[in-house]
Parts: sequence; C-alpha cells; structure tokens
Amino acid sequence: MKKTIKDWSVEDKPREKLLLKGINTLSDAELIAILIGSGNKELTAVDLAREILLDNNSNLNNLGKLSIEGLLKYKGIGQAKAVSIIAALELGKRRAKSEIIELKKINSPQNVFNYMYPLIGDLKHEEFWAIFLNQANKIIYSSKIGQGGINSTTVDIRILMKNAIEKHAIGMILCHNHPSGNIQPSEVDIKLTNKILDAGKILNINIIDHLIISGNQFFSFKDEGLIL
Repeated sequence: MKKTIKDWSVEDKPREKLLLKGINTLSDAELIAILIGSGNKELTAVDLAREILLDNNSNLNNLGKLSIEGLLKYKGIGQAKAVSIIAALELGKRRAKSEIIELKKINSPQNVFNYMYPLIGDLKHEEFWAIFLNQANKIIYSSKIGQGGINSTTVDIRILMKNAIEKHAIGMILCHNHPSGNIQPSEVDIKLTNKILDAGKILNINIIDHLIISGNQFFSFKDEGLIL
C-alpha cells in the first residue's frame, strides 16, 4: 500500500517542514508538492513533483517552459494544479527581473549595515549571511548561510562557495550578528573568516568585508585591517 504524506513524520511533511525548519530546507520537489497539495493513487505529492522535475532534467527553467497542456499529461495534475505551478514559476521569473533592475551598489561598510540591519540587527539568535556581488560591486543576491543560538552559528563553507559560484559572483561580503551587544569578533569569527578568505582565493572570489552587527552598531573586518 502506498505510504501517503499523512503517514510521514511531521518534520518530513513539506508544509510542516517549512514551518519548523524554514523554506530554505525544502527541495524543489517539496516546494512543488506544496503547490499541488496531493498526488495520485500511486504517488505522493512529493513523488509526483519529483517525476515532473526528472522529466524536465531537474531544471526549473525547463519546467517553467511547460504549457498547461504539458502539465496535464501527468496523472494527478488537473487544470487548477497546472495553473498554480505555472503561476508560481512566472512569479519567480518576475522577481528575478525585479532584482536585476533594483541592484544596489555597495560602496562602504555603512551601505552593508543599512542593507543588513533590517534582517539581523535585532535578532535574539545569531545568523550568518552572505551578500554576493557582481564586478561592479552591485548586489546579485543575499542569503542566510547559517543560523545558531545566542553565542554562535555554524557555517558550511562548501555551501557558501557553491552559492557564490551558482550566482556567478565576483565578490562576497560576509555578515553576522551578535545578540550579546558586543561587536568585537571572537577568535572563532576570525578563524572562520580566514578559512573563507582562503577558499575565496582558490575560487577567485574576492571576500571584500565581514561585518558584525549588533543593534545599531557594526564592526568591519576591512576597516579594522583584518581583511586586506
């Protein structure tokens, strides 16, 4: 008998997983499964979404080119579900276009602080973010790379560099917050920054600065001579 999504543990259900762990933890198939809501007699919504993705080389750009008729060929996808998928993918395209039009240029640590403060300035836990830049120092994309507790956060440098490569970034600015109110870098902060600097040199990605933000204050590794 087919195991349905209802039979899964709470943290493995796409909607519940989003609520518990955040949207970045969901795969493309899980996001599509949320859109379609249910599968068919043989496949769960996630399995059906995986099938659709595999038929399109696991490429969202390819999927975005499908017509309503192209989606209707999948058992369990009716007109309403097909329209939901196409509408969601079109919104993604329009968002990408808007981001290109509204690229912001980074000229100083103050620019970075102004950009990041609304995101992490007053959080009660630590978050580590990266801002990916093009050759003109304009923001291509920004993303949360790690999240931790009150005093620390975990960062996977491989994921950080993978994101930079995928976004075709030339430069990168690192940023994290200190809920404690102390903007001075810890020994761990300095070691992590140096490891990322080394990785950036290998991949020819310029690590321009690393900001620590706490409330309305910030510490710039570049300004303090910790990044040359």
